[in-house]
Amino acid sequence: MKTVYLCEDSVEGILSGVYAAWTSRKGHENVKLGLMGNEDTMELFCQYEEVPVSAENADKVVQAIRKKISEEAYASVYKAALSKEKDRGDKIYRFLIYGFHFGARIVHMLQVQEVYDIFQMCRHIDHETHMLTGFVRFVEMEGNLLVSRIGPKNDVLVLLAPHFMDRMSGENWVLYDENRKKAVLHPALRPWFLVDLISSEWEKRMRKASDEDEYEVLFQRFRKSVSIKERTNPTCQRNHMPLRYRAYMPEFSHGLEDS
Repeated sequence: MKTVYLCEDSVEGILSGVYAAWTSRKGHENVKLGLMGNEDTMELFCQYEEVPVSAENADKVVQAIRKKISEEAYASVYKAALSKEKDRGDKIYRFLIYGFHFGARIVHMLQVQEVYDIFQMCRHIDHETHMLTGFVRFVEMEGNLLVSRIGPKNDVLVLLAPHFMDRMSGENWVLYDENRKKAVLHPALRPWFLVDLISSEWEKRMRKASDEDEYEVLFQRFRKSVSIKERTNPTCQRNHMPLRYRAYMPEFSHGLEDS
């Protein structure tokens, strides 16, 4: 009977699951990794075991990947763990089976389906992160605090934070992922840190600041003034600026998307 190890939906949780499955000695074909919360797709003839998060076990997996495979492989595993794919835990596990066998060259073996799966997830995450570095908009709250709301498909907050810390090191800012209810906080001239489970009160305040930003009308007027109606190309616009980003951009709010 196959054993499905259910792990927490986080990088540390998935790596803890990898450790539990690998050290079970049940055979790779007899184990599978799943994420807690996806039990609605439970398989027949499987037993399910929940894996508690263990920083120690997760770190053992990290060190093994770095030493026995490569730093590049670890970077790929880390990014893949941030993906929106529901089966990313098991795909990471299958990738590591090949990785520990072939070593550093595994990251270039795209003919192997398990490697290609990880490559695809990393490519999607890199693309979304790159897009957001250009589309993120900050508004000012009381106390000179800059706030931005985003709704990414993938869990890219920790990939975005270094970009904005480099460019806004002297500012107090918050980057809030409203899909996952967590945020990156950056005190001026200090390192950023991640906060889970933002309170509903803070979420309301951030929404209010976004809706009442005094520069929003200026953004909209500027966009409208520089546009040339005869050269409007909605398809081209969507290719360069997908619709899902526009809900968080003041120049596209309040029904002016098609103006």
